[in-house]
Order: sequence, then C-alpha cells, then structure tokens
Amino acid sequence: MTSYQPSAAGAPARTPMTKAERKVIVASSLGTVFEWYDFYLYGTLAAIIGRQFFSQFEPSTQAIFALLTFAAGFLVRPFGALVFGRLGDLVGRKYTFLLTILIMGVSTFAVGLLPSYDQIGVAAPILLVVLRMAQGLALGGEYGGAVVYVAEHAPRNRRGFYTAWIQTTATLGLLLSLAVIVTLRINMGEDAFQTSLPLFFGLEGGWRVPFLLSAVLLAISVYIRMQMHESPVFQKMKEEGTQSKAPLKEAFGTWKNGKIVLIALFGLVIGQAVVWYTGQFYALFFLQSILKVDLLTANVLIAWSLIIGTPGFLIFGSLSDRIGRKPVILAGCLLAALTYFPLFHALTSFANPTYASAIDNVQVQVVADPATCGSLFDPVGIRTFTQPCDIMRRTLSQQAYRYTQAPGAAGSPTQLVINGATTIPFTDAKTFAAALTPAMIAAGYPAADDAAKVKVDGFFAALGNWQAIKVIAVLAVMVIYVTIVYGPIAAALVEFFPTRIRYTAMSLPYHIGNGWFGGLLPATSFAIVASTGDIFAGLWYPVGFALLTVVIGAIFVREKRNASLVD
Repeated sequence: MTSYQPSAAGAPARTPMTKAERKVIVASSLGTVFEWYDFYLYGTLAAIIGRQFFSQFEPSTQAIFALLTFAAGFLVRPFGALVFGRLGDLVGRKYTFLLTILIMGVSTFAVGLLPSYDQIGVAAPILLVVLRMAQGLALGGEYGGAVVYVAEHAPRNRRGFYTAWIQTTATLGLLLSLAVIVTLRINMGEDAFQTSLPLFFGLEGGWRVPFLLSAVLLAISVYIRMQMHESPVFQKMKEEGTQSKAPLKEAFGTWKNGKIVLIALFGLVIGQAVVWYTGQFYALFFLQSILKVDLLTANVLIAWSLIIGTPGFLIFGSLSDRIGRKPVILAGCLLAALTYFPLFHALTSFANPTYASAIDNVQVQVVADPATCGSLFDPVGIRTFTQPCDIMRRTLSQQAYRYTQAPGAAGSPTQLVINGATTIPFTDAKTFAAALTPAMIAAGYPAADDAAKVKVDGFFAALGNWQAIKVIAVLAVMVIYVTIVYGPIAAALVEFFPTRIRYTAMSLPYHIGNGWFGGLLPATSFAIVASTGDIFAGLWYPVGFALLTVVIGAIFVREKRNASLVD
C-alpha cells in the first residue's frame, strides 16, 4: 500500500504509507464498520421486526411501519450532525466519535432486549422508534468525525484514496450484518431464528442475537478509539486559538458558507444518496417484497454482490485523486439513472422468471367508475380505504400483481378483469382477497412455492447455481454504481469547508442527503409502486434525484481536488 507526497518539483512521488497513517485508517474504519453493522441490523431484519413490534396490523402495513421505523433513524441524522458536528469543532474529533459509538452500541444492544408488541403492547414500537432515533443521532455525528479525522491525516493528493477506506465501512457493516444473520439462520433454522428460540426474560427468537453481539463489538471499538490521538490539523488550530466560537452560526448563518452547503447537498450528495440506497437497500427490499425471494436467499445474493463490488470504493476514491471528485460522482449518478430500469427488469427475469413472464403477459384491469377511485399514495401506512376501487387496487399492490385501470360507466360496480375474460366482482375485501390468488395463479402468476424462483440453501451454494450467479451479477453492477458515487464523496465534502467549521458544515448536507432523501427511498418507492400498480414505478424516485444532481452538479459544483485543509 502506498501514498503520494509532492516532490520538490511538484510531481507526485510514491512513498510507502506510514505506520501512523495505516493506524489512523484501521482505527477509524474498524470502529465505523461496527457502527454501521449496528445501524444496518434493523434494515436487514426489517421484515421480522415488523412482525414482532407491529403485529397489531395486517402484514402489508407491518412492512410499511417497519420501513418507516428504519427511516426514523435516518430522519434524525441531520440533527445528530448538528449536535455532534458542533461538539467536534469545539472539543475535537477523537472524543466526539468516541461518544457516538457508545450511544450507537448501547442503543443496538437494547433492541435485542426489547419485548415484542404481544408482550408489552404499544410501548414496544414506541421504544423501538426511540432506540432507532438514538442510533440515527449517533450516526449523524459518527460519519463526519471519522471522515474528517482521516482526511486531516492524509497526504493532500491521496485524500480520495485514504477517505475511501471510510466509505467502505457502510458496505462492510452491511456485509457483516448479513454474514452474522445468514450464519445464524443456517445453523439455527428459520423457525428458531424468527420466533421459537428461547433466550431469557421471556424473550424468544434468534434474530435478537446479532443485536446482543453488538456489546462485544462496542467493547472492541471503544478500546481501539481510546488509543487514537487528536487530528494534527485540529490540534494545530486549537494551539493557535483559531477555533470557531459558534460553528453552527458560522457554518449556516452566513450566505457565504450556507450557499456551499446547498450546492454540496443538491449538486453531489442527493444523487449519491439515492444511488447508494437503491443499490444496497431497495434492491434487497425489491427481492423480498416484490419478487418474493425468501429472506435467506435474498441476503446471500446481496452479500455476494457487496463482496464483489466493495473494492470499487478504493478504485474510484483513488481515481478521484487523479481526475477530480465531481466527474466521478456525476458519472455514477448518470449511469445509474440511465440503466436502473433495464437492470431491475433483468433482476426480475433472473430472480423470478415466472413472475417476469406474468407481468408482461397477464393483462389485469381494474374496471370501475373513475369517480370512486382515489389516490393510493400512503408512505406512512395509516390511511383507511373504503371505496371498492381503492381496496381492490391496494390488495393487488400488496401482492405485487401488476395492473392497469379502465374507466367503467358512472355508478357501475367495480370488477377485476383478467386477460379480458376472467372477472372477479368486488363484494367485500375478504372475499376478493380469497378469490384473487387462485385466479392470478391460473392466469400465469407463480405460486408461493414456484420452483423457477431463485433459491439457495447456503452462502457458497450460490456459486454453484447459474440462476443465482446471474442475479448476483445484476446486483453487483448496482453496487459498483454505489462505489462510483460514494467512494469520492467524503473527500469532496471535506475539501469544501474550512477547518474551524469542517465537522459541522460537511456533516449536515451529508446527513440530509443520505438520511432524508436516501433513507426515505425504500418506503417512498414502495408507496409509489402501491399507488400505481407498476412494480418498476418506484425507480422514478432515484432516477429523478440522480438526474437532478447531474444537472445541478455540472453547473454549480467547483472541483476542489487537492485543496489545502489547513486554513
């Protein structure tokens, strides 16, 4: 491993990465991997958690509430950025992200001890949301601290490569969570993992074990971070007495810095965020909830795609040192926007070919008086639908059946027409749901146990399954897109802001973009699918924001590669 230092003539000279630099990267990255592991456990187990803590609702509403609780951790991240960013600019980088990892570890461990809804009622989901918000606050302070700490230790013309190690940590944390979950599922069996394994205090389910293991990772992380020294750039500023007295006001209270925050947000971060969450989270959700791939298989396939794609963070971080952060990030956003639709069509064909054939060939129409059909958009999952047209369309969407609407005569009854012949009239929701599945299977949709659907029984079994390999290839392309946009983003943001407000100023646009625009992507995209009847319609969310970033970034973002980090 090497780093570059400018020679006397100004040309980059290759020198070995020093022991101290390696220690900074390893210490910062390893702690951040564990923190992302804690944060992503919930997302990976969202389906099970939905059944545990939202059991009072129907399954589709459980899924939406589980996604919203997942999103709650993202919604508070910008507030964590403000709180801990200010602390990091006033007190120091080291002690701030030592505090954040303590909050994250304790909150994650507590989820493993949380009784279910059946045990303590409504207090269970309330406490779950509180713990997710604590995780989000901690992560809001963690990322900025780790990135700034590494960047302020890095050689100027290798900053993209050095900070790219931090960028790998989100994916490695997700991969670690998947590895633990897959291992437990294989060894325990699915029933024990989901519900039947007795633990203690009346708690059951092996799904709790990954959360409880976070206590071990927390101890390791705290020990590692206690050995670290303060950033030399911050230490120099502190010794000179040039720290900001009011970093929040200085970062966001003046147009000079506020304008840069907005440009960074819309010209870089939002596009990066939606590409990231599409490639790593919406793809997993799409496999499980729409293509009906079993949880173990979906986790294994995503895990292999992450293993294949992860080196891309270092490759594209290093490339940004040579050609700039802006062209790399915007190119990744544009590639994703142009290819997401064909990629998800390919994913559907490879993962569930019977379903892919059905959505192309089975014609399903909801025929109803247009005056009785309203909007189904329901990202928070709390709307109650009473009109037959709305109930019918919602039921179709919940079961991932693609449909279109056809206007009926005014006052005419609502009915479902399949392939122009089979008709299911609407009498009541329960009767319609009972009649729907056998009719759709008869028309060509797959049954739950359809043998053509991709399935693997173990981690390495996927490599001997040609169908699984094709799915992994599609997923890996989407992960590579993630590495293109995410690898250079840390260096780009660090270079935008002066030392005295760097932690505060760079953290806010990052966490607004990733916490709000990215974190809300799965729930919003699924709501778009449900409201349109088109399983691919949710992709317009990432495609639209990725293209917005390409346009704004191309016009307003100034390349600051290799800018000095010392004011």
